[in-house]
Amino acid sequence: MRETPILKNKVFLYLTEFFAGMSVMAVELGASRLLAPYFSSSQIVWTIIIGTIMIAMALGNIYGGRSADRNPDPDRLYGRILIAAVWIAAIPVVGKYIVLGISALLIFTVSTNFLIWAAFAACMVIFVFPLFLLGTVTPSLAKYSVDSLEDSGKTVGMLGAFNTVGSIIGTFVPTFLSIPAVGTSVTFLIFAGILLILAVVYFASGRRGAVKSIAAAVFFALCCLLGRSDGFAFWETNLTYEGESIYNYLQVRENDRSVILSTNVLFGVQSMLMKEEGLTGMYYDYAMAAPLMTERDRPGDCNVLILGMGTGTYAHQCRSYYGDMEIEGVEIDEKITALARRYFELPADVPVTTYDGRAYLNAIDGKYDVIMVDAYQDITIPFQMSSVEFFTLVREHLNADGVMVVNMNMRGSSEGSINRYLADTIGSVFGEVYTVDVAGSTNRELFASDNPRMLENLAKHSKALSDDGLAAMMAVVSDDLTAYEPGGHIMTDDKAPVELLGMQVLDEVIREEVAYYKQIYEERGVQGVIDAL
Repeated sequence: MRETPILKNKVFLYLTEFFAGMSVMAVELGASRLLAPYFSSSQIVWTIIIGTIMIAMALGNIYGGRSADRNPDPDRLYGRILIAAVWIAAIPVVGKYIVLGISALLIFTVSTNFLIWAAFAACMVIFVFPLFLLGTVTPSLAKYSVDSLEDSGKTVGMLGAFNTVGSIIGTFVPTFLSIPAVGTSVTFLIFAGILLILAVVYFASGRRGAVKSIAAAVFFALCCLLGRSDGFAFWETNLTYEGESIYNYLQVRENDRSVILSTNVLFGVQSMLMKEEGLTGMYYDYAMAAPLMTERDRPGDCNVLILGMGTGTYAHQCRSYYGDMEIEGVEIDEKITALARRYFELPADVPVTTYDGRAYLNAIDGKYDVIMVDAYQDITIPFQMSSVEFFTLVREHLNADGVMVVNMNMRGSSEGSINRYLADTIGSVFGEVYTVDVAGSTNRELFASDNPRMLENLAKHSKALSDDGLAAMMAVVSDDLTAYEPGGHIMTDDKAPVELLGMQVLDEVIREEVAYYKQIYEERGVQGVIDAL
């Protein structure tokens, strides 16, 4: 083994183990944020990330141990750390383009489980190699640090302890500090820089490796310049705001008609504000039927609770058309609430509690005329807000004639679909359940109550509406409402496979959306698709 003065003190070896463990966890958490705008942040995506990273680490452990036995030269280990640092630094620059390239390829070749295959392929290409290299650290350091069999257990135990402590810190720092403060891209660069410094210090202590150290430093500097040249939404220009919170990737964009918030999605709308008073053309318009279904003399007399407040689109629209209703919201992401106050004109007198929707219901005793459940996003459906126990809790917080409205954001009524499960579960709790598909989207609105007069109330109150546009919208809702006959697909806290069910609908949506381009691809290849676009 090459003599290196810095390795004679085991402190540097322990620091290497510490920062390697920290970097692995930081990259894992960064991976989830990098992939979220394209594949969601569901349990499925997390499973793929954790699984591929564990594969990489296991292979790295095997290779690192064998390599250290064959050639116990620390230069080889710190050379691998240098390469891992450079690779991780490059992720903010090229990672998103790799994701889109893989998605574009697979969307024409995979007909089922697209999300699984695309997320898995992206993880394999982007993250496996650098984490494989970091996986070689522990067995290599064990080789360099064990002096005799008498203290081998103590030394290996210390290495494991430093790795574990580093991993713990590497879990908390990105989640609570670096990602919310400076973003995912800079977080990758921070931990790449730490690894780079480790390797450069090692090589500098032995007065060798100058060329590779300088080359790596130059490449890292370029990545620091280019990695922040654009954001995740590089397909968007002139964004009003782009940033990240503990929970979400966030972007606000404006046009002549509206201000729009998108979260963790490649395209789409999570919340919006109409710059001029009017209907949104989205599911919020349909959901405005809920206050009309109660026994209140005027819809403006209703008190409303919104679980999944977003930036307050539903609250704003209800206030605009029904007057100063008593409205409160629950939103788990306080940064979204801050955006709502700053960009979306959420009134100061509409309170928003930063909390999980179900936990909030467990903590309060109040009752409401309308409870809107709007916490489902793509296939990211909180299982704890999709079960019998949750909807029972909602019913307990409704007045006797109260109405729950649920935005089911992926349409689908086939046997075994996510919407069938949700509607069956709700139907096991409420006596009256009606659904309506939102024109021009994949959304479906569900209205549930124990009041058999809810449709009569809707018809009566709709006639009294003074706004012609809203009256016409309510006529559409009334005409398209369908009574739902619940079946036996019941979800509980113990069993609610919402991600797998949602993925089935996502596959259907993708097949429908790309069918035209897929036919062109099969007939004329890639150039044909480019010409069609």
